[in-house]
Amino acid sequence: MKPLPSTSSKNPVKFRMPTADNLVPIRLDIEIDSHRFKDAFTWNPSDPDSEVVVFAKRTVKDLKLPPAFITQIAQSIQSQLTEFRSFEGQDMQTGEKIVPIKDLNNFDSDPEEFARTFCKDLGVEDPEVGPAIALAIREQLYEIAIQSVTSARETRISKKARRGVEHIPASKASGTALDLMKLFGNKSSIIRKRREWDVYEPIVDILSSEEVDVLEAREERNAR
Repeated sequence: MKPLPSTSSKNPVKFRMPTADNLVPIRLDIEIDSHRFKDAFTWNPSDPDSEVVVFAKRTVKDLKLPPAFITQIAQSIQSQLTEFRSFEGQDMQTGEKIVPIKDLNNFDSDPEEFARTFCKDLGVEDPEVGPAIALAIREQLYEIAIQSVTSARETRISKKARRGVEHIPASKASGTALDLMKLFGNKSSIIRKRREWDVYEPIVDILSSEEVDVLEAREERNAR
């Protein structure tokens, strides 16, 4: 991703994907009458909802799927877009760095560019690997952005609680302080510690065709 300089500000910004393109990662896994359709891609939440049905119809036609898939594909995409849009307009906390590849202040980053460079550096030539890596990054950034909304909300609540404590009589302050510590004193962090970097470094496994078949069969069993 582009190594642009980041600010140290932790002021909240309005929710969006912390990437150059505000795209929603979409995953589909639909099975109807022994037919199964799996796909993963990104979607622009600003596109009109009518495009969802058009996409579903075109997909079913191109892949010669049963017509029943049109409704299921459209509903799955729409539900994921609805969830994303439910966070729009809410504050999200920035200033966090997702070591080693992402800075939440960098709204110009490009997961696809990072994935292409990553595959080139590791000598991965499979054309499907890069897009899969980029989508996985977008999915993780989406989860982190949602957590940032929660963090911003908790910060506002914490500030309000502290203002309230200032007006509480001294005889009641100690009990209230204990309650606030229970609520806000043990927050977990999404930032990895430096000593854990080696644990999460990328690893590439070269699988044979037989091993790929076994892995796919296991994933299908787990998805049921």
